[in-house]
Amino acid sequence: MKDIVTKRLIITEAGEEHLDTIIALESHPENRDYLWIGTYEEHAAEIDDPNHLLLIFKKKKDGVIVGYALIRLDFKSNVFELRRIAISEKAAGFGREAMAALLRFAFEEMETNRFWLDVYPDNLVGIKLYESLGMHRDGVLRQNYKAERGYLDQIIYSMLRSEYEAFF
Repeated sequence: MKDIVTKRLIITEAGEEHLDTIIALESHPENRDYLWIGTYEEHAAEIDDPNHLLLIFKKKKDGVIVGYALIRLDFKSNVFELRRIAISEKAAGFGREAMAALLRFAFEEMETNRFWLDVYPDNLVGIKLYESLGMHRDGVLRQNYKAERGYLDQIIYSMLRSEYEAFF
């Protein structure tokens, strides 16, 4: 995969040297309640799996990693699943910039038909972002995930190619 370049970010494939940073992003108190935390071995396996993309978001100006995303690809059905996304610098617009870039990459480079993700109902910042980017709320998987804080619902959001073309 070639790098995805935005106004302030370079989105590139993660290497094993980035795994400690990714795990730290997942474990950060502002992120950990909203995503599943992978082990070093699980993330290393994702790097080697052709059906996954493990990406890091680096600031253009200094190369500092400000986020990451994990994508699962279904090549048969042209589905792009955003499994995880985390940003270290909150309220700076990096999440919006990265999400818009991932949507563009999925639909314009990967020829995706459907882009989707799930989000916990208490992740209000994420929900606001996904809806502002034109994503469709498909439904709720009730008490679908057991976490330390109990059984959690997962809201499914998606965007189809035709919706992307109409929105962007």
